[in-house]
Amino acid sequence: MSVQVIDRPSPNFDARNGVPIDILLMHYTGMQSAEAAMGRLTDPEAKVSAHYTVDEDGTIYAHVEESERAWHAGQSSWAGETDINARSIGIEIVNPGHEFGYRDFPGEQIAAVITLARDIFTRHPLIVPRRVLGHSDVAPARKQDPGERFPWAHLAAQGVGLWPVDARRPHRPILKEGAQGAAVATLQKKLAAFGYGVPQSGIYDSATALVVTAFQRHFRPEAVTGMTDGETVGRLNRLLQLV
Repeated sequence: MSVQVIDRPSPNFDARNGVPIDILLMHYTGMQSAEAAMGRLTDPEAKVSAHYTVDEDGTIYAHVEESERAWHAGQSSWAGETDINARSIGIEIVNPGHEFGYRDFPGEQIAAVITLARDIFTRHPLIVPRRVLGHSDVAPARKQDPGERFPWAHLAAQGVGLWPVDARRPHRPILKEGAQGAAVATLQKKLAAFGYGVPQSGIYDSATALVVTAFQRHFRPEAVTGMTDGETVGRLNRLLQLV
């Protein structure tokens, strides 16, 4: 599948100022139609944009040149860096999202996302698999996208991102809000080592629960609870072995 892109430029961008491009950030549009989403992404009053939008039929639209800083991540962080816009390529994937009837992503759409991502990798070799992320990964307190229906495992099998295969572990006691102590501190340390912005307090507070929820949306979508069980820990440990 070749990349065929329709230009639909947005005025909403500025300079990267020499920051290296090393993140590919996936979003869903979270609006009722593709046209509504692209109208907003190209509206100078909205002050938001992305580099690309991928429609449900696989059509790809380009809004901002990759060399420029699009405005898609908002207040966010990863691995200690807080200007995610400056170092990322943003792809909006048409889906109404949790607010308007979240649904599965069509196969044609996902095939186009994979092809586009691989094409981006050829131009930006610093985007390694561990830095293919979702909006909820970098902004767990604010965002849910692209969400638990996004087929991260399939993307990883096609060379786009990581997936913690063979990561099942025996059941362990569940950690949840209110827990504290060494097990919580270890969990927080491991999440931070992977890249998540999480408190290092040894207390399983609401901020920690949101980060765990974001981790589960990406890497354990069959059980998005915000609580940490053995399967969640096993998948996190496996990912840390892969990076």
